[in-house]
Amino acid sequence: MISLTDIQSAGKLLHGKVLRTPLVYSPTLSEMTGAEVYLKLENLQKGGSFKIRGATFKILFHLDEIEGKGVIAASVGNHAQGVALAARAASVPATIVMPVWATITKQQATRGYGAELILEGESLVESISVGQAIAVQSGKTFIHPYDDKEIITGQGTIGLEILDDLPDADYIIVPVGGGGLIAGIATAAKAIRPAICVLGVQSSGCPSAIEAMKAGRPVELNAEEKGSLTDAIMVTKVGDAAFSIMQRQVDEIVMVNEDQIASAILLLLERKRILAEGAGAAPLAALLGGALAIPKGSRVVLVISGGNVDSLILGRIIAKGLGQEGRMMRFSVCLEDVPGSLARLLSLIASLQANVVHIHHARNEGGLAINVTRVDLELETQGFGHIKEIGEAIKRAGYRLKMR
Repeated sequence: MISLTDIQSAGKLLHGKVLRTPLVYSPTLSEMTGAEVYLKLENLQKGGSFKIRGATFKILFHLDEIEGKGVIAASVGNHAQGVALAARAASVPATIVMPVWATITKQQATRGYGAELILEGESLVESISVGQAIAVQSGKTFIHPYDDKEIITGQGTIGLEILDDLPDADYIIVPVGGGGLIAGIATAAKAIRPAICVLGVQSSGCPSAIEAMKAGRPVELNAEEKGSLTDAIMVTKVGDAAFSIMQRQVDEIVMVNEDQIASAILLLLERKRILAEGAGAAPLAALLGGALAIPKGSRVVLVISGGNVDSLILGRIIAKGLGQEGRMMRFSVCLEDVPGSLARLLSLIASLQANVVHIHHARNEGGLAINVTRVDLELETQGFGHIKEIGEAIKRAGYRLKMR
């Protein structure tokens, strides 16, 4: 088992090699929730996530046996970058196995940190099996993304930092995938402050830890990892070592859906100028969504585990979040194809204090009469009440409106 002393020793070894990330108080989120909300910003860590902590500790702990042969790991993205960075800092070669659908952005980041990349496996579990087989054949040290004592110990240094900065914290809310992060944090936090509650958050698309808690053992789920907003925590089976700790040390694990997470990403970006990936925003989604019963005035720490959002999907995440907040309205109307018809519609929209973000004028499409054109509009709005007001006004003006 892992002890507080193990984690404290890891903290000393990691000093100066990884960043001590800030714990930031948020007046905005505190006012919204009635709690004292603090953000542990692991998105500012080297490599953009907490993963470098466990990877660095694993490599340094076994450096004598690693040197000359190198390390191999399997990852969807964050662990890959953490291992690549840690290996480069220790001057050992690294090979990373990623699922074949891993995004180009994460592939490039991993190569950019100096690792050799192998794309193999339809899931993270399959990629892990490939990596373990290569390790046996080559003599390389396999670095598991979550089910490993040294990995869990390294991640536990986050718990040390939180309670060093906020000794009277009441709750720590942590995203859960394979379980290594929450197992390490819970071990440290409960040893230092036994009364603290450590809460986990999972995506509703892959609640593997919740199902493991129900079954009393890790169970394999059939979940789609590819394309998920929370790919960093879409782990279909929690680790055995992590689970044994979670059973004893974690107070509760709840679920949030991707709509809630998109709204949380948008809120962090707009109000705090913090870019969090889906997994990193999950704790805030749980706090705001009412999944957790936290008393008013409690001191709550949200672990923002990472900020590695692919550039190409950031716009879609923001649009989804705006839609969830009633701040984006998308609809189509058909107009007479005569001069002034579009201008009249836009004048009406302007009078309703809505801002046109995107407009598409479609002519000569199947299903439209020869004298009719369809206009697709995307408006910036002020909430669901404003959307209703705009829709009613457009209908009263004689237009047939179709929401999209």
